Amino acid sequence: MTEFLIGLGIPASVVAALRLATLGRLLLASILGGMIGMERELSGKPAGLRTTMLICVGATLLTELSIQIAGLGTEGGFRSDPARLAAQIIPGIGFIGAGAILHGRGRVTGLTTAATLWVATAIGIAVGAGAYVEAIGTTLLVLGTRLLLAKFERWLSRHRLHRRYVAAVGREGAEFEQLEEAIRGGKLDIRIESVEREGDALEVTLRAAGPRHEHEDLLRRLAKEPGVRRVRRG
Repeated sequence: MTEFLIGLGIPASVVAALRLATLGRLLLASILGGMIGMERELSGKPAGLRTTMLICVGATLLTELSIQIAGLGTEGGFRSDPARLAAQIIPGIGFIGAGAILHGRGRVTGLTTAATLWVATAIGIAVGAGAYVEAIGTTLLVLGTRLLLAKFERWLSRHRLHRRYVAAVGREGAEFEQLEEAIRGGKLDIRIESVEREGDALEVTLRAAGPRHEHEDLLRRLAKEPGVRRVRRG
């Protein structure tokens, strides 16, 4: 690449400056990606420091190469779309994000991790395109949002926590009625989502919403209920 640029008549000092500028952008991308990854790492979440940093740096490098290749094409007398290579970054990160999302027993986890990787990719593209102010501003906005929302989520969980429970009862109607009486005994908003046969028992999936202490009280009531054979969080 360096020899090709010099062969086009570009001074070696200019080529060296371009290479230093590229390294500077990669360094900035690693710092911004590392800031987001560090917050995730300290929170004990998947896709922490190394993953987020690598994705941000990779997006910056691909964007930078895309722009440079387009510039070489213009110098060589043919057209090249600078967005062609960079446009493939988003589908690529989509596969990684999809792998971070897990679905099971009515619960979906990993959406925040996938969204974080997507934002880190966008920041890397912005750095590679030279939009430094936008990249830094987005990083600060993401960190601020995460820190503020974490406190709000903790407050919200104390006042309005959503959980699923799976209770196994006998297939006799009386035991099912005992379960219904037990779930009506508190202040939670509870609804029955599904009832499935499991051997000689019925597995009843419950969706409950309300204060955290009410959830703990619900578990104690269900554990003491003679008609409930077992109960677990779904």
